Amino acid sequence: MASTAAKDYYQILGVAEGASADDIKKAYRRLAKQHHPDANRNDPRAAERFKEIGEAYAVLSDPEKRKQYDQVRRFGPLGGLGGFARGGASTGGAGPGEVRFDFENLGDLGGLGDIFSSIFDRSKRRQGARPGAETRERGRDVEYVVEIPFTTAARGGRVTISVPMTDDCATCGGTGNTPGTKSKTCPECNGKGTVTFGQGGFAVSRPCPVCLGRGQVPTDACRVCRGTGQVTEQRQIIVAVPSGVDSGSKMRLSGQGERGSAGAPPGDLILTFKVESHRFFRRDGLDVHVTIPLNVAQALLGSKVRVKTVDGKKVTLRIPPGTQTGTRFRISGQGIEKSGRRGDLYVQVRVTVPDQLTDAQEKLFREFADAADMRH
Repeated sequence: MASTAAKDYYQILGVAEGASADDIKKAYRRLAKQHHPDANRNDPRAAERFKEIGEAYAVLSDPEKRKQYDQVRRFGPLGGLGGFARGGASTGGAGPGEVRFDFENLGDLGGLGDIFSSIFDRSKRRQGARPGAETRERGRDVEYVVEIPFTTAARGGRVTISVPMTDDCATCGGTGNTPGTKSKTCPECNGKGTVTFGQGGFAVSRPCPVCLGRGQVPTDACRVCRGTGQVTEQRQIIVAVPSGVDSGSKMRLSGQGERGSAGAPPGDLILTFKVESHRFFRRDGLDVHVTIPLNVAQALLGSKVRVKTVDGKKVTLRIPPGTQTGTRFRISGQGIEKSGRRGDLYVQVRVTVPDQLTDAQEKLFREFADAADMRH
């Protein structure tokens, strides 16, 4: 069966072309959870759908790749430019009036060959290698968002995360076959390992979604991976969080991504931190802001209060007599430390008034008010 649907990354994620980065991320998370192979064990196409969703997000979440992809989508028919095929999807050679897509034909167009290769996940086969032949290819990088507590971001520390990773099936060794059985020629690509599909007036080749670029499919599919040769498992990783990270900060863990093929090096794990809010502390760069309550007597007469810092310690703050609500004090060097620099702690006071007074308290306050009136 030949591929029939032209693929559009915006359609795959169900977002408009002008969607914001947050909208794209939300759509990806929702669809990835919905179509995860572990949640759809009875659907043999779930793995391909999950891969498409990840492929779409990898492009649309990267501003530069998204910009180039949008340019590609707007090309339309390119007249006599070599490398583009007009028409729908196919698995064989170019039809009448068509030209087979060749990434190398884009070599003089400012790197478009490279972006096409990254967008459409083209298998990098050596010239002259037979279709489906296994080549050494570095594992894919994996991007993951890590939510961490405010104090861990401020002080640094360790967190354990569980990252979904795709790896070769240990039961079948990545072949997709039940041990002891053989493969047959893929009916989708006729053993070529690639299919061609059209979009916006041109056609591109990509690895066959049925045989995943191998050119062969199992005669008796492995029960564990359902013939895909790959399984998605949760990998537990301990991450050392440096002090001072903020939401949007990234960390690259070399060699912690997906495993490479034929013994090639693994990819990297790219973490993006998202810092949770805190009920007491608020952050502004390396400075920390807090608000503390004072009763009327403390504000009028002055006092000493103990204030908690992000390090878990407490420092003493002297409140001068007559302090007004909203007054802010700075405690130097008690903020967040990062790369040898340290911010300050800003303490704002809020004077609280009691809802009710005892008779003795009311008498004292009336005497105070009368004395104030006499001074005026």
